[in-house]
Amino acid sequence: MSTVIEKLLLRKQKLVEQLEKAPSTEDRDKIEHELEQINTALDFLDRPGTKGAR
Repeated sequence: MSTVIEKLLLRKQKLVEQLEKAPSTEDRDKIEHELEQINTALDFLDRPGTKGAR
């Protein structure tokens, strides 16, 4: 499970860096949308009771 979280956090970090350099509003909107999805996934994975549950 930690590998998934690590990958999500790494992707989030890269997106934040891209967001700072995004040239257009459209690019920023796409990046922000993906960041929201990553945050949702991280919240879900971090909930109590989700470890080992399938």
